[in-house]
Amino acid sequence: LKHSNTQTPKHPNTQTLEKMKFLSIFLVLLACHQAPSNTVSNANASAAPEATIQTDSIVPAQYADGKLIPVRKTEEEWKSQLNEMEFYVLRKEGTERSFTGDLWDNHEKGTYVCAGCGLPLFHSKTKFDSGTGWPSFYQPITPDCIADFSDKSHGMDRTEVECARCGGHQGHVFPDGPPPTGLRYCINSVSLNFVKE
Repeated sequence: LKHSNTQTPKHPNTQTLEKMKFLSIFLVLLACHQAPSNTVSNANASAAPEATIQTDSIVPAQYADGKLIPVRKTEEEWKSQLNEMEFYVLRKEGTERSFTGDLWDNHEKGTYVCAGCGLPLFHSKTKFDSGTGWPSFYQPITPDCIADFSDKSHGMDRTEVECARCGGHQGHVFPDGPPPTGLRYCINSVSLNFVKE
């Protein structure tokens, strides 16, 4: 799911609503109190811990020794978790066509999280209409949630941005944004999930 708001039947059964409410509260509590995963192979038993992920909700950053705990998966694990377009953009550094994503024109208040691991990346209060057809933000939620790299592909010199936890390709950052930063984080809709406030 890309958006957290869902439609309910016009006349829902009260007992069904209570069950759904209980299940929702249980899942939120479970996500908030879940410890980092220690599911590493015996060969890597001494490796650093890895974060657990849920993609349709906010999964707060977890730290060990002052460093963000990464999410690492094999290509096959990513393929089984992501749809074809998400895999192409997040794992193969692809780009969705402008004006085709479901979040470029979203004006609701909330948090934009990585579609690969749920890490909060951007807030709606920093989103602006860049006219490009991709969601654009002038700053991330925190500096350590985004990693940036030089990208010289396609004959251009750009700065690529990735989710700092799972390495999922988000898009690029350009120095032509509005105040106060002057930056434009141009992000693929498919790289994000939106969690409404």
